[in-house]
Amino acid sequence: MVSTRTPGSPAEGNPHAGQPFSDDDAAIAAALEDVSVPALLCSLVHLTGDPSWIRSGLRPVLSMLNDYQCGMTPEAKAEARRNALPAIAAFRDGGCVLPPPPSNELVHEMMSFLAAAPVPTDVVPMFLEDLHLDGSDGGAVTWGAEIAPDARAAAHVVVIGCGEAGLLAGIRLRQAGIPFTVVEKNAGPGGTWWDNRYPGARVDIGSHFYCYSFEPADHWTEYFSQHTELRAYFDRVMRKYGVDEHCRFRTEVTAANFDDATGRWSVHLRNDDGSTEVLDARAVISAVGALNQPNLPVLEGAESFAGPSFHSARWDHSVDYRGKNLALIGAGASGFQIAPTVADEVATLTVFQRTAQWVFPNANYHRQVPDGDRWAMRHLPFYGRWFRFLTFYPGAGLTIENSRIDPDFDDSDGLAINERNLMTRGIFSQWMVDQLGDREDLVAKVIPNYPVTAKRMLQDNGSWLAGLRKPNVELVRTEIERIVEDGIVTTDGTFYPADIICYATGFRHNDYLWPMEITGRQGVVLRDQWGHEPTAYLGITIPNFPNLFCLYGPGTNLAHGGSLIFQSECQMSYVMDALHELFAHGHQTLEPKPEVHDAYSDRYQSEIAQMVWAHWSVTHSHYKNPDGRIFTLSPWPIPQYWSWTKAVDPDDYVFT
Repeated sequence: MVSTRTPGSPAEGNPHAGQPFSDDDAAIAAALEDVSVPALLCSLVHLTGDPSWIRSGLRPVLSMLNDYQCGMTPEAKAEARRNALPAIAAFRDGGCVLPPPPSNELVHEMMSFLAAAPVPTDVVPMFLEDLHLDGSDGGAVTWGAEIAPDARAAAHVVVIGCGEAGLLAGIRLRQAGIPFTVVEKNAGPGGTWWDNRYPGARVDIGSHFYCYSFEPADHWTEYFSQHTELRAYFDRVMRKYGVDEHCRFRTEVTAANFDDATGRWSVHLRNDDGSTEVLDARAVISAVGALNQPNLPVLEGAESFAGPSFHSARWDHSVDYRGKNLALIGAGASGFQIAPTVADEVATLTVFQRTAQWVFPNANYHRQVPDGDRWAMRHLPFYGRWFRFLTFYPGAGLTIENSRIDPDFDDSDGLAINERNLMTRGIFSQWMVDQLGDREDLVAKVIPNYPVTAKRMLQDNGSWLAGLRKPNVELVRTEIERIVEDGIVTTDGTFYPADIICYATGFRHNDYLWPMEITGRQGVVLRDQWGHEPTAYLGITIPNFPNLFCLYGPGTNLAHGGSLIFQSECQMSYVMDALHELFAHGHQTLEPKPEVHDAYSDRYQSEIAQMVWAHWSVTHSHYKNPDGRIFTLSPWPIPQYWSWTKAVDPDDYVFT
């Protein structure tokens, strides 16, 4: 599973095996003070070939999200570091040559070691694929040579969007030798991380998991990276894999029409200068995301406001907010990052929040990756891969039962869905109350009146609640009646002065592929077919729309585990297999059989209706459509969806 290397070589064939090093013992010892000891012990198995490192009494005691030490005591960690130093020094002195790689059985044991519990055998292949311990990209496309050159030349694919999913699509298409064009409305790659540049914007999935599985992750400077670093990452990956040569930036797709006679798509573009053109395509991959079209509330008098106003995803950096009265409308995922970031620089900050949000503690949320940890990720064999595993595993969504509404549980007060959920509510509530100290006035405002996890969870190191306690910050839970020239008036008649208004009001999550007009077979318009109920088989393919593939399509957003990049890797694996079916077998088009799509849709609705996100107590949620039904979130355990998307079943499709 792990390639060996000659003394002093840079492990060219395996970027995860670590770069040779010559640091002295004191420098290594200093670096070890910063590392995740459980990941270190797994690295030592690779480094020495000795499995006893994970078979002693020095071992993790729990697997918990964002706990990189897995509950190990300070004494246990110190002993492990002392034991590791001579082994690492011997590895250095021997030329950094790896022994034979561990067996699959031993790697499974290492997974269970980090999980502090047996890892089920049936999910091991998923984690093995994500680890890439042999140095290869397990998702790389290798079938391109099977397709005749003239067939490849006629197989032009248009990818809409160059966020993380569109960029991945470009990487896979280039590996297959399929001609493609990536059309992106922005001036560069990154999608949501290009758009969201507001103060405090950062990812809420650990950086070492929120990246492509096949790209080493020793470069992150924070455990939860900010937007500038994420943008730089996607730009670097784009150029490394040559996708930039296929990109059309500052270009918007306005429509796509399928031609029944030719079996091809016409994709209509609007360029930055206003000119239009049409691209011919054999297939279309939509990678537009679901969180890219700002949702602006309709508020009386908004146009009369005299000062600057903008959506958080269109933050106006020409506006100096320092010393000004800033009104922040919305305090969900964006607003709760903005507020503590700007609180000390504005004269007053008034936060208007419609619904309280659940927050759970994460001490690493604003923490920089220390130098020693970065050294280990760069030099200790497979340390970075095992760090990724311990980041992934606690949020791997192996089961979704904790999110299921217990029909025998009394939820008449709307506060919990089952016994475990009620216990979690108590833990999170107490943490939030403790953060507020003597501010009893805030307690009633910040503790939600719906079950934990029923809306998007926010995580924090205390900065949000500490920010609300500042003397110049006010949290307003009263509904806005109107906006006036110099401020905001709520329904109780209170006037709040404002020099600047930021709308942190989220996105049009349910409006998939909006505002594009997509027309399929026999003139069927996608928006008419969907109405308020967007559906797709596996969230990827749609009846009446041949050779159209959705990434981050209906029912694939994640609220219980994984990451959207991991989800995109699953979906692109499926899309590339579908394209292989088309090109290798001489088919013109494929689309899901209506009965297959409908059976999946029915099963989806049956499952999602039983989950916490559909709970009756949640009246305002971007997860729900206007009728209160959910077509956005995935109700499937992560390994189940991974297995479903490994390969296309031809029996599920109609081919022409």
